[in-house]
Amino acid sequence: MLQEFKEFIARGNVVDLAVGIIIGAAFTAIVNSLVNDIIMPPIGLILGGIDFSNIFITLGKGSYPTLAEAQKAGAATLNIGLFINAIIKFLIVAWAVFILVKQVNRFKKKEEAAPPPPPPAQEVLLTEIRDLLKAKH
Repeated sequence: MLQEFKEFIARGNVVDLAVGIIIGAAFTAIVNSLVNDIIMPPIGLILGGIDFSNIFITLGKGSYPTLAEAQKAGAATLNIGLFINAIIKFLIVAWAVFILVKQVNRFKKKEEAAPPPPPPAQEVLLTEIRDLLKAKH
């Protein structure tokens, strides 16, 4: 079983998958920073200084100025702003994956169409006979 596990780990696909996961984790950190630190502050400013991470609805009694205070008090909340941030992050990642796949497909060699197989010997013979008969008339 140990040998089989060693062969499984040594396969190229497993190594490629591991590299993809590591790159994906690093890319997620970049996307999180892009959304939280670059995209959302100007949008919040345009919308009147709204901090999207603090857009929430408290379920039940109580009113809290920030999401952190509501969570600290143990209040149940609908975190609309965090959901909006998650949607924007998803769209950025989906766009990046789309561009990546598009570029990979562009670099793949187009498979040349295989030539059609030669006709069977009987067909070739019948074609020759037809051509000979046409030539006599």
